[in-house]
Amino acid sequence: MPANNTSSHELKAPLIALLVAADRALARSFVDALASTQAFQIAAELKSYPNRRTLEMRLEQVRPDVVLVDLAGDLEAACETIRGSLSLLPSCRVIGIHSENNSEAILKSVRAGATEFLHAPFEAASQMEAAARVRKLLSSAASAQPAGRLLAFTSAKEGSGASTLARQVALAVRSGARQRVLLADLDFNGGTLAFSLNLVSGEHGAHAGRRAPAQSWDLPSPLSGPGGIAVLPAPASPLRQLPEPDRVGAFLDSARQSFDWVLADLPPVFERLSLFVMSQADRVYLLATPELPTLHLSRKALAALQQLGFPSERVRIVLNRVDRRGETALASVERLFPASLEARLPDDSFAIQTAMLDGAAVGAGTEYGKAVAALAAGLAGEKRRDKAEAPAAR
Repeated sequence: MPANNTSSHELKAPLIALLVAADRALARSFVDALASTQAFQIAAELKSYPNRRTLEMRLEQVRPDVVLVDLAGDLEAACETIRGSLSLLPSCRVIGIHSENNSEAILKSVRAGATEFLHAPFEAASQMEAAARVRKLLSSAASAQPAGRLLAFTSAKEGSGASTLARQVALAVRSGARQRVLLADLDFNGGTLAFSLNLVSGEHGAHAGRRAPAQSWDLPSPLSGPGGIAVLPAPASPLRQLPEPDRVGAFLDSARQSFDWVLADLPPVFERLSLFVMSQADRVYLLATPELPTLHLSRKALAALQQLGFPSERVRIVLNRVDRRGETALASVERLFPASLEARLPDDSFAIQTAMLDGAAVGAGTEYGKAVAALAAGLAGEKRRDKAEAPAAR
């Protein structure tokens, strides 16, 4: 057999890339140079420096290994794109590209967070070496302690039961697996999780809400909740200004390194903060009740999420307060939603109110308790399968 002269680089799958290039001649030159190496696969392209919202949407849709940023057009805008990419998708790496070996561009891009720099004529060896270094960084990050799973609970209409389900799933996951669980109340101006778990005292007392609104979010230490869960309460007073997504994102990244499960109780789905957290979540639970107005809003919310590029498999519908007498109508209700119906929760207000008074889990023998236990068991099973089937880093 003839000797195999294929290099180790050529045996690697290309790195998935988002290209941001205002200089179209530079973009064409770079894409042409890729033909000989296939070091990067351009999955999407932005032809101007994006605003933060556009960048967030593209990163969420593509989930790239690498963001390739044109440094030759507007260097300041390019550096802002680098910083934005890393804050919105910390797992990615950034490579600056330029028409020449420009020392100022290299220095400023590295300070902004870029890990590599490529310049015209984009020689094959330079591409492959840069890709190899990036791949090594990605592999090192992937082999580090695995991040905990982030679950988001929200609804299209307030009062649909998202907070109750987040609370009960947190207790059930902790009870079943004895893992580290953080329940985070991110409904900054309307959250009641600490109250419903009987953790309200002192700073979080009943009269705290009467104080003047706070200027900003001061991240408190988690409280020790029932069953061994940690609880991050909502602010005791309304905030004058909600925290920026970067700050919430940094908190979530840190939490996922410290806890096996992070469950986020969110305000209604249409709010900016909810959309941001949902974009980071492994699973989103959208709570709906059988009333027609709520069903209409929930369907509208799903359509909006699809337009924003949210993967449909990550969004699950939970139909809450299902009356046994209405079971026959459920088939027609399910057809309303272009997403998976994850669970049906029975209308069991007595069991829920009793649990709230005790600051504890809903009774395991109740219909609601059985439904929550089944949901939590499914999540634990998925996590075990994900761990067993995790592919090697690209």
